[in-house]
Amino acid sequence: MDWAFEIALKNRKLLKNFIDNHSLEELNKVPEGFSNNIIWNIAHTIVTQQLLVYKLSGLPSVLSDEMIETYRKGTKTEGDVSQEEIDEIAGFLFSTIKKMREDYNNNLFQKYTEYTVSTGSTLTNAEEAIHFNNFHEGIHLGYILALRKSL
Repeated sequence: MDWAFEIALKNRKLLKNFIDNHSLEELNKVPEGFSNNIIWNIAHTIVTQQLLVYKLSGLPSVLSDEMIETYRKGTKTEGDVSQEEIDEIAGFLFSTIKKMREDYNNNLFQKYTEYTVSTGSTLTNAEEAIHFNNFHEGIHLGYILALRKSL
């Protein structure tokens, strides 16, 4: 599983680079033809990781219910995000992966509620959720690259 956690961290570093190298305006811009912006995609990856790995394992998320409801599957950008909110999102990029690795190594993920993802695959345990989450974050990295070209 160490490899899966390393992939997660590498992807999160790429996501952090978008935050570090784009203005508040660029992070919030929804280009024509898109329904979301760069910062929504980044926050969505964090929320999805918490839902797939923690909530389906019956464990609490470190995120607020408000953040989960704002960025979960099926939502879209509803308005601009403040710099303070972007800083909070940036803070969660690495802390959530670090905690997931620690919790996994401490065997906290003992039960799991099966869940069928949009690709049709059914997740049956936290390990599968962690692997699928890396795939999911790769999809959103692709969206972010397309958004960046449209700025």
